[in-house]
Amino acid sequence: MSVELHTQDSLAIADHDRHGRTPHDDDREGHDHSHGLVDRSILRSRVGVKAVALSLLILGLTAGAQVAIFVFSNSVALLADLIHNAGDALTAVPLGIAFFLRSVRGERLAGLAVVLAIFVSAMVALYETIMRFIHPEQITHLWVLAAAGVIGFVGNELAAQVRLSAGRRLASAAMIADGRHARTDGFVSLGVVLTAIVVALGLDIADPIIGLAITLIILHITWKSWHEVRDAEIDLEHVED
Repeated sequence: MSVELHTQDSLAIADHDRHGRTPHDDDREGHDHSHGLVDRSILRSRVGVKAVALSLLILGLTAGAQVAIFVFSNSVALLADLIHNAGDALTAVPLGIAFFLRSVRGERLAGLAVVLAIFVSAMVALYETIMRFIHPEQITHLWVLAAAGVIGFVGNELAAQVRLSAGRRLASAAMIADGRHARTDGFVSLGVVLTAIVVALGLDIADPIIGLAITLIILHITWKSWHEVRDAEIDLEHVED
């Protein structure tokens, strides 16, 4: 009996020496590994919240500058762009909350909120454009109007770079869709610059026409963003170093 026990002990020691581990080591490794996953999830949350906050600040400043210019210029093309930029800034709120809570469902819902906000901004811009066709108004301060378009382009491009970079790092479809949306909006803002140029040449009707074109582009963005968010798969633990 003692020989048998000695043999079992020897085999256990040999097995430990061969593998360099014990059942306790395995349990400890699994425990450490689980902490690694939690830390990665927290890192993803922090990166996401930071990106959302920074893009919100950029778009908020952009919209604020355009509001001041709209008061002087009275351009419906600028108003359409302004409404859309303000809507973009607000979409950052549910997205930021989703990242803060590290919620897959919340991130998906935030993506849908982004799409809804884009659609609502398109409808508001369409209404204002139609009203301008019915009740034409003179546009003033054209150089200031052109500057507003440039401000919109720069602000949206900066926000797009922040969101796209973070979205790819975090594998977040909602963030990537929002980033692509912001980048497209930058080019929409250039339409405001075109409005100032064309109206300066004496074609006042160009303002509501370009405003309508901007609205159609926003609707196209809505459609693309909807498909991207709907078909996305979210990996909550994913973050690239």
